[in-house]
Amino acid sequence: MTTNLIKKHSNLVKNVLAKCRDVSSIIPVNFLETSPYIFDFSKRNKKLASLDLSNAKKFIDYINDTLKISGSSFGVGGYGENRIIYRRSNLFENNIEPRSIHLGVDIWMPAKTPIYSPLPAIIHSFKDNDNFGDYGPTIILEHFLNGVKFYTLYGHLSRLSLKNIKVGMKIKQGQQIATLGNYNENGQWPSHLHFQIISNLLRKKGDFPGVASVSEQKYYLTLCPDPNLILRI
Repeated sequence: MTTNLIKKHSNLVKNVLAKCRDVSSIIPVNFLETSPYIFDFSKRNKKLASLDLSNAKKFIDYINDTLKISGSSFGVGGYGENRIIYRRSNLFENNIEPRSIHLGVDIWMPAKTPIYSPLPAIIHSFKDNDNFGDYGPTIILEHFLNGVKFYTLYGHLSRLSLKNIKVGMKIKQGQQIATLGNYNENGQWPSHLHFQIISNLLRKKGDFPGVASVSEQKYYLTLCPDPNLILRI
């Protein structure tokens, strides 16, 4: 698919979601009773400079302590953010240009928190992306809304989430599809959901880039519209 066709289809996805009035929450409603804490993982956050991000326990303590001090039950943030936290893993490094632009939204909540489908769907694919700094267990749903096809990706899940599911399985709107994993199974991250809208999967299955390089951010942010079109937090 050419860049122009990708842009055209992505605009269709954005328009159909913007007009949709019936989207279910992907997280338990009780979390929405308080305002989320907005995390900043860019270089503007000076606290990150002294934090050993490669140490999962210290990163977990930072997330939990920040939420406790803020009085918020969950945290969000990340779409289009140029982050420095990916320096913790070689997964985002290469010989040309590191990847640092976040293409989804992270929702920081406790492990075992249930995750729900925002719209009717089928399971497109799933995979345990078991690498340090990776998604860990991942599910991709395929949606058709007013004739427009698109996908949603759910990363950092529990391994239990991948049991008893199969490709093509029908999912009802509001149906629980997963639970969040802990750091031992979610790619060594503090417990959170990586949520991403994808207009075209580029033939990928069970995985899709959640972080892009600066030079490719325009292309990938076109492919992956703002997740708040669904989250509406």
